[in-house]
Amino acid sequence: MHGRRSSLAGSVRMLAASKSRRLTESVLMAVELHPPLARMARVSGFAVLLAMNGLAASSGESVLSVLGRDCVQCHGATGPPHGGIDLRAVTSTDELAARPELVRKLVRVLDAGVMPPPGGPTMPAEDRERAVAVLRSMLPPDESPAGPAPRVPVRRMNRFQYANAVQDLFDLSVEVFALPERMLRDYGYFRPETGKMPDELKAGSRPLGKSQLIGKRLAGVTPFPQDLRAEHGFDNRADHLSLSPLLLESFLKLATAIVESPDFNAGTSGEWERLFGPPEDGEVTRAAVRRALRPFLTLAFRQEVDTATLERYSDFAVGRIKGGQPYADGIKAAVSAALASPRFLYLHDDGNAGRTARSGNVSLASRLSFFLWGSIPDVELLHLAAAGTLNDPETLARQADRMLRDARLKRFCDSFASQWLQLERIVSSVPDRELFPDFYFAKFRASMHMMLEPLLVFETVLIENRPILELVDSNFSYRSELLETWYRDGTRPEKVPPVAIPFRRVSIDDRRQGGVITTAAVMTMTSGPAESRPITRGAWMAGVVFNDPPDPPPPEVSPLPVVEEGPLTLRERLEAHRSRPDCAACHASIDPLGFALENYGPTGVWRQTYENGHPVDASGVLFGRHAFADVTGLKRAILAERHRFARGFAAHLLEFALGRQLAPWDDPALDEIVRRSAPGGYRMQDMIKQVILSAPFRGTPSAGERYSGKP
Repeated sequence: MHGRRSSLAGSVRMLAASKSRRLTESVLMAVELHPPLARMARVSGFAVLLAMNGLAASSGESVLSVLGRDCVQCHGATGPPHGGIDLRAVTSTDELAARPELVRKLVRVLDAGVMPPPGGPTMPAEDRERAVAVLRSMLPPDESPAGPAPRVPVRRMNRFQYANAVQDLFDLSVEVFALPERMLRDYGYFRPETGKMPDELKAGSRPLGKSQLIGKRLAGVTPFPQDLRAEHGFDNRADHLSLSPLLLESFLKLATAIVESPDFNAGTSGEWERLFGPPEDGEVTRAAVRRALRPFLTLAFRQEVDTATLERYSDFAVGRIKGGQPYADGIKAAVSAALASPRFLYLHDDGNAGRTARSGNVSLASRLSFFLWGSIPDVELLHLAAAGTLNDPETLARQADRMLRDARLKRFCDSFASQWLQLERIVSSVPDRELFPDFYFAKFRASMHMMLEPLLVFETVLIENRPILELVDSNFSYRSELLETWYRDGTRPEKVPPVAIPFRRVSIDDRRQGGVITTAAVMTMTSGPAESRPITRGAWMAGVVFNDPPDPPPPEVSPLPVVEEGPLTLRERLEAHRSRPDCAACHASIDPLGFALENYGPTGVWRQTYENGHPVDASGVLFGRHAFADVTGLKRAILAERHRFARGFAAHLLEFALGRQLAPWDDPALDEIVRRSAPGGYRMQDMIKQVILSAPFRGTPSAGERYSGKP
C-alpha cells in the first residue's frame, strides 16, 4: 500500500507540473467518484498537492487565491468577519486542512451557491466547482474521523415513549393516556403488513379536536407535560430529556395511578392472568412470585433481570401479600415500583466500545425498537440480543423488515413525520377571520383537515416503500371533501364531519400540487394572519427539505415592514431588509425557496396576484445553478439535486434514530446510506434499513474503526 500511495503522489506531481487542465479535471472527478482513490489520495498528501499545484496549474489560482479574491473582503478584510468566519487567519493549505469544521462550512456555502452573496463578487462556476472539489479532498478520510465518535448520554423516555412502553408491557387494549402529539388518529386503515394504503379511509386530527382525544384509555391517569421538540430536531434528543425531582415525583404518582386505575384489569390487559393471577395451587411462595415477575422485569428493563434485582422485587411483593394485601395488589406494588425505576425510565447507549458483544446487542435492541416502534424491544429482539446475534447484518436486516410490517410502526409515523415537517406550528395558525371566513366552521378549523394530508402522504410513501422523492413531487394525495373544495377556490362545503373524516386517494396531474411541500398545511403554518411570509417559508424549506436551517437573524435587524398598498412588490420590500452583507448570505439561500411558494396565499390557495394587484413573481435560482420560473420549476430543481435532498432526509432519520445531534463523525455513514439507497431510487424503507445498518446506529467498537457499509 505504501508503494501505491507513493506512486499516486508521484503521478499527481506529474499532473500538476503538466499544467494540463483536462488531466487535472480528470483526477478531480476520479477522486470525487471513487472513495478508495480518495482515501489513498488523502493519505498520500494529494489534497495539499492538488490545492497548491493542481488547481494553480489548471486555473492560475490556488484555492486560497480564490478565497482571497472572492471571500476575504467580507470575512476579515474590513471590520468584524461576517458569520464569525475570519479567512485572514488562513495563510496556507496546511492550516486550512487542519480546520475541518471551517472546510465543511466553506464546502456547504460554496456548493449551495449562496457564497459569495448577491451583490458581492461573482465567482465563476468553474472556480466554484474546483474549489469545492479541493476543499472536499481536505476533509478527514472515512477511516479516520475527526475526533471521537459521539456518544448518546443517558436520557429518560419522553412522554410518547413512556405511554407506548407501558401499553406494550401489559398488552393493553386501551391507551394509557391521551396524547395530543399523535396528530393523525387511525380509524383502522394503517396496515403495514399489506404493503398498501387503502384508497378510502377515515382519519382524525387529535390536537385540534377535543372529540379526537375521547377514546378508550385508563381512567384516572394523568400524563406528565409534553416534551418539546428540539429546535431543528426531535423530542427524543438526549440533551433535552432531563429528570428533575419534580418530574421524578410525577413518575412515581403516574406509576401508581396506572396500576390502580379501574380500567386496568383482566379485560384490558392481555398479561393480566400471567402477571396478576394467583398461583394455580393457591400457595403464595417466593418462587411463584419470581416466576410471575421475571418476564415482566426482563421486558421492562430491556435485558435479562439479574438475580439480586429479581429477589428484591419479589421480596417486596411477598411482604405486601404476607402483610394482608390481596395477591394482585402485592404484585401491583412491585410493578408500579418498576415503572418508576431508573432501569425502566432511562435509556442508555453502551454501544460496543469497551463492552461485550452481548452488551452491545442489548443496547442495539433498544435503539432499534425505540426508533421504529417508539417503545421497548419485544421478546424476539431481546432473545437475539441475549444470544449476541442481533448485530449480525443479515439478522438485523431481517428484524428491520419484520418491524416495518408491524402495526406498531404507526408510532414512527406519529412521532417522526409530524416533527420532521414541524406540523405542530399549524396548531397556532390563526388566519384573519374577515379575510378567510371559511377557514373557521362551528368549533373547528380547516387546519384539522389540512394537517392530515401530508401525514397520509408520508405514511403511503413508507408503507408502500415508495421513493422519498415523492415527498417533494407525487402524482397522488389524500383529500377530504373540504380539501378538494379548498384547493379549488378557498371555500368549504356546508357539512363537514368533525370526528372521523373521510379521505380518498386522488390522482394529481398538476405539479403545483402533490408531495408534502406545497400542501395547504405547510402554506398556512408558514404564513401570518393576513399575508404569506416568504422568509418563513424559505427557512422551513431549508431546514426540512435540505436539513440546512439558516442561522438566527442578528438581534439588531428590524422586522420586515408591512406595506398593504403602494408601488412596492414584496420582493422590493425585502431589498432593504437584506441589504446588509451578513443578512444577504442567509437570504441568498432561503429567499429563492420562499418566493417560489408565493403563488400560494396565506391558507394555501393558488393566486396569480397579491391583494394590492401586484403580480406574483415566483422565479429564482436554486444553489446558484438551477433557474426556475415557478414552483413546478423549483420541484424539478430539487429533483435534479435529489442526492442533496436524500442526504438531508437521511440525516433527519439518523438523528431521530440516535436521539442526538449529528456530528462530522457521522458524515461518512450518511454518504454510505445515500449511496446504498440510490440504486432503488431512495425508497423510504430502503433508507430506513440503511440507517439501521449504518455504523453509528450499530455502534462501532472505536472511533477509528472503518465501516465498509456492507451488510
